[in-house]
Order: sequence, then structure tokens, then C-alpha cells
Amino acid sequence: MLTCRPVWKKLAPLARASSTVCRQNLRRAGLKNGSIPAVRMSTGPRGGGGENQLYVLLVGGACLGSGLYAYKTIKEDQQRYQDRIAEISSRQHKTTTEKAAVPIQSKLSTPKATETEALPEPGPQAAPSPEEPSPQAPDAEVAIPSETAEPPPAVDSTSASLKLTSHAPYLLIGGGTASFAAARSIRARDPGAKVLIVTDEPDLPYMRPPLSKELWFSDDPSVTETLRFKQWNGKERSIYFQPPSFYIKPEELDSAVNGGVAVLTGKKVVHMDVRGNKVKLDDDIEISYDKCLIATGGVPRNLQVIERAGEEVMKKTTLFRKIEDFKSLDKVSRNVKSITIIGGGFLGSELACALGRRSTESGLEVIQMFPEKGNMGKVLPEYLSNWTTEKVKKEGVKIISEALVKSVTSKDDILEIKLKDGRLVKTDHIVAAVGLEPNVDLAKSAGLEVDSDFGGYRVNAELQARSNIWVAGDAACFYDIRLGRRRVEHHDHAVVSGRLAGENMTGASKPYWHQSMFWSDLGPDIGYEAIGIVDSSLPTVAVFAKATAKDTPKAATELSGTGIRSESETEDTATSPVASSTPAPAVEQNKDDYGKGVIFYLRDKVVVGIILWNVFNRMPIARKIIKDGEEHADLNEVAKLFNIHDD
Repeated sequence: MLTCRPVWKKLAPLARASSTVCRQNLRRAGLKNGSIPAVRMSTGPRGGGGENQLYVLLVGGACLGSGLYAYKTIKEDQQRYQDRIAEISSRQHKTTTEKAAVPIQSKLSTPKATETEALPEPGPQAAPSPEEPSPQAPDAEVAIPSETAEPPPAVDSTSASLKLTSHAPYLLIGGGTASFAAARSIRARDPGAKVLIVTDEPDLPYMRPPLSKELWFSDDPSVTETLRFKQWNGKERSIYFQPPSFYIKPEELDSAVNGGVAVLTGKKVVHMDVRGNKVKLDDDIEISYDKCLIATGGVPRNLQVIERAGEEVMKKTTLFRKIEDFKSLDKVSRNVKSITIIGGGFLGSELACALGRRSTESGLEVIQMFPEKGNMGKVLPEYLSNWTTEKVKKEGVKIISEALVKSVTSKDDILEIKLKDGRLVKTDHIVAAVGLEPNVDLAKSAGLEVDSDFGGYRVNAELQARSNIWVAGDAACFYDIRLGRRRVEHHDHAVVSGRLAGENMTGASKPYWHQSMFWSDLGPDIGYEAIGIVDSSLPTVAVFAKATAKDTPKAATELSGTGIRSESETEDTATSPVASSTPAPAVEQNKDDYGKGVIFYLRDKVVVGIILWNVFNRMPIARKIIKDGEEHADLNEVAKLFNIHDD
């Protein structure tokens, strides 16, 4: 087509000249004869046609040649265009085929080859454009026949990272209760949602309360392997929220038509780019997200004197938090003669009772020491704390109260704990149960605010820390409309805050107003549930009654049908509780037996916290009392709402 242009430039002057001569002859003939004669191509007198014919042939030949040349050129250009398109299409098909072949080759190759050949190359090809066909890797893997009858191995985090998706619409950092609750909530509101949970633990999401409660009372010698236990109501269940079949593999998340929940285990998020909406794992793999939840929980605190004591002491110290800690402590308790638990709070007292029960069978010495005067001295009124301490002693536990640790040393394979008052305690192993430190490692890279008073990420009423970032569970420092800013480290809060965060990640925009509860069981016969601010430094008013056979944690789980009591409590709502018609007896706090009762914690004459002592399935009523925020002239009348005087 480009060659026709210069040819036409050469022929155009000749064609214009011939046309001009024709018009001039026509004009002359018309003037002479008074009519328009037939067109004659002539510049001479009439009768001389040879020269005119020459002009006609010349012009006609030039036009015909130009037309043929133009037609030929256009056809050739069209053919070259078709060949070019075919070549480009074949390149795309070849590239797609090679991408699909990579997982197949890595699957057939040796493990060493898999680590080197299956790594995705950085660059634009890592994410195909919308016009390109999607990769065929998942289908290709299914098509390969198995060469062995053995079942496929469990998902390995290393191999999963080789084919891991580079984008997760919903990214949940942390594999605890809050993350699992959020995942369920997201899927409930968005059935096709693709959710990726990243956890540094090797296990799928599980519940933590049984680690210090029911698992220790199991008669199954293989409980550390099965992680199944009998609840107080006799029903058996697993510690895991869902079996492995509930989840999809992380490398299949992209191709899941109906979405799903994938768990990437053994990986830690080490950096967070808030502006770029992406995170970096500890193996330098980056994952982008649309919405992100931080539910990193916390890490157990340790005593500085133990940390400074050296490696030998640290090897014989357990910081109790995870499944591996339960397995480790269970093994230790079967192979040593003495275990000392430092801490008198919920966890320390629960472990002391659990190990104390075992001591009667194996001769294990169990020691519990704490700086307070009695068990749970920071929570319970002093008289009730002392009563609880006596109950713990009856479980086979040696109690050392008002104990402040000065130093810990290792001598002749025995740990020596020296207290500030000069007392010396010798033991084989230490369990440090002195609280939890919220995990805020991502605060610096993400630019998130950490609360200076309570710790944890500061969030708004919708549990949002930044745009597209939410925080739930132990790591969230939220604002309570009744009790002010708080941070809660209990199972129920993890469930409710995770569920609400999941809803808000799908656009619900709901505020967090829930008053979370927590509970603790000192074996199957003594338990309590609490809500609000329960601090022994606050003034308290208690109303007790005589306990019956149904006033135990075992009876409570039989009634509710669940071993995790908050699963039923958080679904209930108190509307108009009906008070008991039985008159309440006078409060007798000097009595030695506190079978069951209600303890009210007051601030400025308003109830801000309630403990239900061996009183179960009444938490919605307590929640409503705190929510109302009213002054009560006679708390004995308020206690009637819990029907504690009914047999």
C-alpha cells in the first residue's frame, strides 16, 4: 500500500493533462457548432484520431496498472497481518501451557528439584491479564494418576508457599478463636468469599480453654495425640473447631469457584504495608489483600529473674499458651517429681488444680506460689479468695502465698527458687503463669496506634484500626460505652469481637457494644462466670445461698449442652428477668461455705462487674444490669433476679 503512493504521484500529472486537453476540445467544439459534440481526445484538427487514441490508451493503461498494483499490495498486507496475529496467539498459548506444566514437573521431580524449579518467577507473568486464559495447574495436577497407594501428605507450609496465591480478598492474621469466628462470619454474609488465615502455629484453629481445663481430666492416655476430651457433661469433642475437611488448601484458594477458608500454617507475617494493602511473610513471600483482620492474640509473660537466670533454667520453664505447651507439660509431669506454678490467677489456679488431681495418682509434688494472700486475689474478695485457696489445697496443691521471687538458679539439675523473704523452694520444673502480653509486632511497620495504658491496637467502635484493617481478640483495645477503654483476654471476647469484625469486613458497620464474659473452673465441682470489671480493689457486695447438686460446672454443661459455656451465653438476650419470690437470707460472709452466690463490684455506687459463683446460665441478666448502669439501693433485691434461692 505504501508503494502505490509514489507511483500515483508520477501518473497523476499525465492524467490531469489529458483531462485538461479533453475539456478544452469540448469547449471549442461547442462554441463552433452551438451544441455539445461527442468527446474527442484530440489536440489537432478534426479527422486526426490516431493521436487521440494514443492518449486514451496511455491513460487507461496507467489507471489499470495502478489498480492492479494497489490490489496486489493490499492482499499481501492482509496476509502478513493474519500471519502476525497467528504468531502472537501461538506465543500466548505456549506461555500458558508452560505455566500449567510447572506444577506437573515439580510434582514428578525430586524434593530438591521441587524447591528450585517450582518457584514462581517475579514479574508481570505472575498474574495473568484478563484477556489471557487462566492457568491450568489445578486441573493438570488432578489429571496425574497417583503412583502410590499412600494418602497425600498433610499440607506443608513450605510446599504451599511455592504455589500460594498472591492475593487474598480476606486476609486474617492469626489462627486463634477470633480469626476463626471472623472467617465463619465472613462466609455467612458472603457465601462465595475467599478467606486466607495465616498462623505461625502448626495447627488448625482450635479452642484454648480446654488446654488448662478438661484435657487434664481425661482418662485417655493418648489425649496428647487425639486432643479429644470429655466435657463435664460427659460428651466428647475435639479441641479443634472444625476437622481438616472443612478447609481448602491455600494453593487452591484462587481456583475455588465457591470460595472457602484456607489456613496457611507455620508462617508468620513480619511486615505490613498499609498503603499497598499487602503483607510480607517470614519467607519473603508477599500477599495482597482487600480486607485484613489482625488477630495475633498475645504471648505469655515471663519473670525477668527467670529470663536472666540462663539457658538451663529456661529449658526447665514452661510458658503455657499453645497445644505444644500442653503436650510438653503433660510429658514433664509424668517424668519429674516436682512442679512449681508461679502465678495465682485464672491460668495458674486451673493448672494447679489439674496437676494436683494427677499428683494423688503419681506422687507428683505440685506447688503454687503467688504474691497475693490467696488464689485469684486480684479478682475475688479476700474472704472468697481465702476460701478458694483452701479448696485448691484439698486438690493436693501446696500453696505458698505472699511469695515474691528474688532469683532462680539451677544446681545439680534442680531449680532453686529464692524468695525475697528468704524462703527457698526446690523444684524440677517451673510453669510461669503471670499474664499475657498483647502481640503488637506489626504496629511499627503498619503505623498502627498502640494503647499506652492497656496495650494492644487501639480501634474504633467498629473494631477498625485503619481503612481496610480490623483488630479482634486479645490484641484489640476497644472503647466500652459503659466501662471506658478496655482490653479483654478471654474466650468469649475473642468469639464476639471476631464475629463482629467479620461482619464489618463485609460492610455491616456495626458498633461493638457487647459485654463479654469469662469463666474459670477449678475442677468439675467449682466454677464461676464473670462479666465487666472484676477487681478486688473495688468495693463489693455479695449474696450467697446454699448450693445444690445442680450448682456445679458439670451440671451447667449438661443443661446447656456445650462444654464451652460462652457458646450458649453469647447467643442469649436478657429482656425482663423475673425475680425469685423466695426471700433472701441475710448476707453471711463469715460463713465457711460459699456454695453459690452473686458478687457485685461497685464504682460510684453503680454495678460495673458481677461474678456468678456456681451460678450458671444467668449471664444475660448480669449483662443487662451492667448495661443499664443504674444505682441500686438494695442489692439483695437485685440478687433475686438470678434465682439463687430457688432449689
